[in-house]
Amino acid sequence: MTEERRSRATEAFFGRRKGKPLRNQQVDTIENLLPLLKVDLETPPPKNLAALFPADVKSIRLEIGFGGGEHLIHRASENPATGFFGVEPFVNSMAKLLGSVRERELMNIRLYDDDATQLLDWLPDACIDHIDLLYPDPWPKKKHWKRRFVSDVNLARFHRVLKPGAKFCFASDIDTYVNWTLQHCAHHGGFKWTAEISADWSTPFDTWPGTRYENKAKREGRSSAYLTFIRT
Repeated sequence: MTEERRSRATEAFFGRRKGKPLRNQQVDTIENLLPLLKVDLETPPPKNLAALFPADVKSIRLEIGFGGGEHLIHRASENPATGFFGVEPFVNSMAKLLGSVRERELMNIRLYDDDATQLLDWLPDACIDHIDLLYPDPWPKKKHWKRRFVSDVNLARFHRVLKPGAKFCFASDIDTYVNWTLQHCAHHGGFKWTAEISADWSTPFDTWPGTRYENKAKREGRSSAYLTFIRT
C-alpha cells in the first residue's frame, strides 16, 4: 500500500480542476445530481457492475476524460443497454455533462470526478467491455511525457479490467502521442492493434459524433488518428 501511494503521488495526468465560475444551475447539478451518480470507491464494487445502474444494462463501457461530454452523452443515448462510467476531474466539464444527463434523463451513466486510476484500481478484474481515451491531454513538452495517461502502468490497469476480446479506443491529433500509444501497446503485448490499412486509423469510429477537441484540431489544420486495440 505504501508503494501504491508513492506511485500515485507522482501521477499527474490532468491539469487544473476548475475554470470560470459556474452558473447557479450548474452549481445545483454538482451539489445535488453528482452525488447520486458518483461511484463510491469507499464501498466494495458489486460482483456484477450492472447493479450500479437503474437501467437494465448488458455491457459496461468506460470513458476517461470525457471533456465536454459530447461523446459520452451520444454513446449513452444510442446505447441504452450499455452502462457507462465517465471520468472527468474538471469541474466545469462535469457540470456541463450533468446538465445533459438531467435534460435527457439518462439512466445508464455513472460518474467519477477525480483521478481515473483510482476508479481503475477499484474495479474488479475483467469487468469492462470497452474503454475510450479520446483526445487526452498530450503533455506536448518532452519533459512532461511521463504525465501522459497512456503508460506501462496504466495499460496494465486497462488489461486487468478489460474482458478478453474487449476494446480500447484511443483518438488524438498529436502525432507524437499516437506513436507513443502504438509503441506502448506493442511493448505491453496484451493489446492487438486492429488496423490493416491506413483508412482503419484515419477514419473515425462507427457512429462517431465528433468532439470539441477534434473540431479545434481541424480548425488548426491537424488530422486525427483513431486507434482500436483488442485486449488479448
